[in-house]
Order: sequence, then C-alpha cells, then structure tokens
Amino acid sequence: GDAFLRARGRTLTAFRQDDEYQWKGPFYFIQGADPQFGLMKAWAVGDTNNGDDEWGEEIKLAEQAVQAINKLNPKPKFFVLCGDLIHGMPGTQWRKDQEHDLKNVLKNTDQDIPLVFVSGNHDIGNTPTRETIDNYCKNWGDDYFSFWVGGVFFLVLNSQLYFDSSKCPELKQAQDVWLNEQLAVAEKHKCKHIIVFQHIPLFLRKPDEDHDYFNLEKTVRQEIMEKFHKAGIKAVFSGHYHRNAGGSYRGLEMVVSSAIGCQLGEDTHGLRVVVVTDEKIVHRYYGLNELSSQGIEKELLDMLGKQN
Repeated sequence: GDAFLRARGRTLTAFRQDDEYQWKGPFYFIQGADPQFGLMKAWAVGDTNNGDDEWGEEIKLAEQAVQAINKLNPKPKFFVLCGDLIHGMPGTQWRKDQEHDLKNVLKNTDQDIPLVFVSGNHDIGNTPTRETIDNYCKNWGDDYFSFWVGGVFFLVLNSQLYFDSSKCPELKQAQDVWLNEQLAVAEKHKCKHIIVFQHIPLFLRKPDEDHDYFNLEKTVRQEIMEKFHKAGIKAVFSGHYHRNAGGSYRGLEMVVSSAIGCQLGEDTHGLRVVVVTDEKIVHRYYGLNELSSQGIEKELLDMLGKQN
C-alpha cells in the first residue's frame, strides 16, 4: 500500500495488532521532527510567511536522514516524524511542491521501516479547520491514531487541537473521547509502556513554565499531564522547538527533539534513537553526520542485544 497512508482507521496498518500485544524483548525506533521544507530560506530572509520558495538545503538533510536510517543494523521498528513536515501553511503557494519533494525523499526509506507521521502546526495550520485536517489526512494518513509494537502502546496525537480548536471544537472533543477509550484499552492489555508522540511539547523544561508559542497553555497542559500521569504514560516525544529540551512531571518524561531541518538554537540537524527495554526508555540525540558515519553507539546496542 501507500507508505504515506499507513495510518488509517485510527491505527497503523504496518503492524498487525494481534501479533504485537506481547512483549518480545528490547527494540528501538527513530524519532525525527521538523524537516520543514522551506523554513531555512524563510528564516534567512526574515520572511516566515512568504520566504519559503527554496528548500534545497532541507532536501539534502532529509536525504541524509533517510540514508543514515537505512544503514542501521539492526533495523529500527519504525521512523516517526513529529510534525512540521513542510513549512508552507495550508493555502500557501509552495506547499504542494514542498510535500511532493518530501515524499520523494521519504519513499527511499527501507521498505521494512514503516513511516509514522504526526501533524504539526504547519501541516494543518495554527488554528486548524475540518478542511485543513481532512487535507492532511488525504496526504499523510490519520491525524491521530494508536498502534502496538512488541507489547508497547503508542499514541499519536494531534496537538493543534490542544493549541487552538476554536474552528473545529467537535474534532477536539472527538480526539478527547477517543484518547480516553485508548487509555482504557492500554489498562486492560497490561502493556509494558505507553509512549505518546505529538508535535507541540507539553512544556520545554518545567511543567509549570509560562505558556508561549512553543508549549501548551497552562490549564490545558496541566489537565493532559495529570491524565497521562494517571494512565502511567512513560514519555511524550515532541518537536516544534527546533532545539533539544525536556523535563519531567511525576515520572512522565517530556522529550523535545531538535529538527532535521532548520536549527533555531545550538543543536545540529539530527535524529533521536529511542531504545525501549523491559524497565525503561533510553534515548539519545545524534547529529546526522555522526549517525551516518558511526551508527548507534555500543552502549545502546548492548541494551538491544539482551534478547539474543
């Protein structure tokens, strides 16, 4: 089937659910975020609304990411992209071309490594509508869904519905109802871990930090954190910040990964390797050059090796 439409019917067709409820030993996946074709030029010229008419640099970086992932041995279980696939907002001029070029790069990902897409603010708009979300789903698959891999339960959320759902309140409500159902399912199946992917972080460093463009509003955040904590969720992985950051709330780890594309801080273009073991979730951010040339370091590989 279409590698870009694997998220259908609120699950991921790449994994057969009935095979995946059981813990089968440690595994790992790759998290990337914000390839955001067009931002580097827009940022450089100081026009983030219309300056996104070139993205050659991002194409090269995304190609490097795919090549680095394809070389890894053992293979990751999947490659998740935590939003802002492209820079052009819904309805803008270069959007279709940016999406087309990104798909051309991503389709070279090893066929055995499913692509998992998370919707970001540039993919569906800062204030999404039913139309912008439908459009995204036609291109990349469902905007929220869950899937199982080796006894671990993964939830992909549409964080724009938490950021500003004023134009589609019924869609936010639908996601909330669905999420409660999913957490009940996880409880019933006694999963090893629950892990969440969303574009916008709950917070960048501290659970009680002030609200700004890069995190969720405090009352919304508090409600989600409490829900996640009660459900026993171990980690939330996000992008959006174009820098590495993170913190924790009552045992829930918030992991903010920097971008494959444009860097807004001191980090390098990169990917995060996430190892899931019996007891814990261990992760490390790698620059693309480092991952391409050296692969995953021995310490993480050893954690995976316990299954042999």
